[in-house]
Amino acid sequence: MREERSYVIVVACFAAGLYLAVLVAAFGVISLATDTEVIPDPAAGPLVGPIMVAVAVGVFLVLLILTGIRVPGEQQRIAPLNALGAGLACYLAYCLSGGVAGALATGDALRFALFAVSRFASLYAIAVAVVAFLIMLLYQLVLVGRFRQRGRPRWPWERPDDE
Repeated sequence: MREERSYVIVVACFAAGLYLAVLVAAFGVISLATDTEVIPDPAAGPLVGPIMVAVAVGVFLVLLILTGIRVPGEQQRIAPLNALGAGLACYLAYCLSGGVAGALATGDALRFALFAVSRFASLYAIAVAVVAFLIMLLYQLVLVGRFRQRGRPRWPWERPDDE
């Protein structure tokens, strides 16, 4: 059981790193394709965007670990609704954290409440949700494959049942 947990946590950390990398790439592609800024409000300051992404990645990492640890290894399966929930949670965390971070930085709560609401319809927030959904599915696929295989991959000549 301890080996399963450590494996789940390590794979979750790598999946969260992949999530961050794909988000940065997706934001760059969306920004170039639409000729828009990720954070269109210059009064928001330089830290609101990174805080929004950091909160989304943090929520995603926690969900990855909980998804992997909650179910024993032999019962792991691919759960699309779980992945959809992770995408929705990251979407909400991304949008709402922008409003909170901006309001704390400037003290203008109403303006940044409207900023958070405007983020709900942005392509960037939708990308946060879609990428979280896809990477959660891949994470579950890796866990299912590992636990069904029972151990490290083996070459055909290493399998004891062939003898």
